[in-house]
Amino acid sequence: MGAPTFWEDNRHAQELIRERTDLSRLIARTKELAGQAEDLGVMLELAAEHEDHGLDKDIVEGVTRLRAAVDEFELKLMLSGPHDGKAAILSIHPGAGGTESQDWAQMLMRMYLRWCERNGFQAEVVDLLPGEEAGIKSVTIEVTGEYAYGYLRGETGVHRLIRISPFDASKRRQTSFASVAVAPEVDDVEVTVREDELRVDVFRSSGPGGQGVNTADSAVRITHLPTNIVVQCQNERSQLRNRDTAMRILKARLFEIAHRKQREELSELTGEKKEIAFGSQIRTYTFHPYQLVKDHRTGVEVGNVEGVMDGDIDDFVRASLMANKGTPA
Repeated sequence: MGAPTFWEDNRHAQELIRERTDLSRLIARTKELAGQAEDLGVMLELAAEHEDHGLDKDIVEGVTRLRAAVDEFELKLMLSGPHDGKAAILSIHPGAGGTESQDWAQMLMRMYLRWCERNGFQAEVVDLLPGEEAGIKSVTIEVTGEYAYGYLRGETGVHRLIRISPFDASKRRQTSFASVAVAPEVDDVEVTVREDELRVDVFRSSGPGGQGVNTADSAVRITHLPTNIVVQCQNERSQLRNRDTAMRILKARLFEIAHRKQREELSELTGEKKEIAFGSQIRTYTFHPYQLVKDHRTGVEVGNVEGVMDGDIDDFVRASLMANKGTPA
């Protein structure tokens, strides 16, 4: 930082300052936890030396608190990928099966919104296409907060539901699928999109009637012609703001496609034959004949299905991070 040329590239300088700040914070936290462990060690030696059992409770409580702090710190260390600290663009699409799958997609949407609420993340539904009878045909959610993408990136994949169908008069057991895709919100410098590669359409936002109906063509749909990716946003009354949001989502999806292609090429070079995460079944939610949520990648199982659907997916998030430790995000 003391070099005369340090500020010539302002963007690079800011990145180095952020990196230095993050490393300093990690070192300080490491020293703090080591100090707590040392204090507990001294207490333990004193208790053993004087045979003072009055300290037992304090020592046990201290070890419990330290263990929880170390676990939390370990989780933060795993969120060290180049994009882990960024906002996340989470999309959900139902599989084949009509109303059944659309209802399952809506259940997953609620699960992730509740998880965001429980963990202090801000979640904004930027595009929602309702189903004809029930559920949703698609949804895109922008999640902002510290390490939003890092926590959610392991959720990408196909989620399977097994339950007694509420839409079947014969009460038969049904299996439904929905796909979840998570991409980081990237900077402009990382993804370049040319205007001549875009088709921009404006239309009137859908929604309830009455006084709240939107009479202006404020919703925006952007088609990226080379890849045929279509994104849209209609949650704002301002066409300009909807366009900005749609462009952020488009860039995130283009970045994820390029990143996935890079991973595939690397797998071919190293001889690895792994399935792409998007399109592979990662988790099964069983409501009948028993209640169990099982992650097929990590083997983690949770019997409290209601709790999971209410946003308690921390066990799966942590296990995914542990399993992918050292894998670039």
